[in-house]
Amino acid sequence: MRWRRPPLQHPLAPVFAHAVESLSTALTPSSKRNYDIVVRSFLVYLGTKYPKLTRLEQLRRDPHILGWMAHLRAQTPPLATATCIGRLFALRTIFHELARTSHLTELAHLLLREDIPRSPHTLPRPLTPEQDQLLQQEFMRRNDLGGNVFLLLRSTGMRIGECVDLSYGCLRSTGPNQWAIHVPLGKLKTERMVPVDAFGRDLVYRLRFFRSLDPLPAHGRLLARPGSKVATLVQLCDYLHLVCHSLGLPTDIVPHQFRHTYATEMLRSGVSFPVLMKLLGHVDPAMTMRYVDVALTDLEREFQLARAKPRHLAPLPKATPTTLRKGRDGLIDSILAAQHSMVIFRRSLPNSDARARLDRLANRLTKILAQIKKLQNT
Repeated sequence: MRWRRPPLQHPLAPVFAHAVESLSTALTPSSKRNYDIVVRSFLVYLGTKYPKLTRLEQLRRDPHILGWMAHLRAQTPPLATATCIGRLFALRTIFHELARTSHLTELAHLLLREDIPRSPHTLPRPLTPEQDQLLQQEFMRRNDLGGNVFLLLRSTGMRIGECVDLSYGCLRSTGPNQWAIHVPLGKLKTERMVPVDAFGRDLVYRLRFFRSLDPLPAHGRLLARPGSKVATLVQLCDYLHLVCHSLGLPTDIVPHQFRHTYATEMLRSGVSFPVLMKLLGHVDPAMTMRYVDVALTDLEREFQLARAKPRHLAPLPKATPTTLRKGRDGLIDSILAAQHSMVIFRRSLPNSDARARLDRLANRLTKILAQIKKLQNT
């Protein structure tokens, strides 16, 4: 039997509950639960430290709000920074709602934007090529429900929560030998179509087969749910943990790393940044950048490409022409040929003062060319 917390006993509990209900009208149940957790934390703290506080008009930034913030920071084990940020944002939003509904404008200034710490800069966490290969091979070897789910995550870049919410008819034909998966409303309240190849199509077919073997009543989803959505997510995470353990891989690998790996692979394959945003279902470019791993090899390749084709140089001929034209055009050909030889020679030199001088001379030739092109041909 599931254990439930006793109802919150505090004079302000009904007022805060009404504000949460108003805020949660268009939110998911999990978002409402997060608000409820923050309200309980705040009111339990007030009831313990300031039992005489019974009205909204009595709330003060110091000591009530600042004291609760210090209480959050002093918890053992300490709360993660992202958790603290989420709770502060939630309470600030509730105060703004209370200020609107109770006509107490001072409530909106109890918790300031400056009180909320910056989000930690997290590096993207794609799988290494070795981890990616080992896991995909093991999933295909097992060919069970969990393996096909994670292969689908790897092939589409979906969030695991989106995959669990897929409908049985999520696969759509978009043309001859072309398919896409309809991803329903997810974390950002957006839906999208993710193109897949024949392998991705077959993964959906396999998951439909496993669904047909499940005795649970049909509910329109691709994956059966023996219990709640959270229970299904926990089962899939446990499955991944066991697979990683059997392969000798780190057991802290999480499903979201498949999404990071997909994003990095797409960008390296030449997918443009706006298209990648659409594939991932993002509305903010900064969010997409958090999923892309710019490895040292990528930096080295781009750096060498930029050094090989400097933008400040005029386009160079592939080879010195065998015959030069007459007049101004012949002069231009000669300078271009000299410039080409200079660049080839500069590339053979190590990084030194001589190489820098040749860079400056090449720039001068570019300026000379521009002036010569303004002269009339003679």
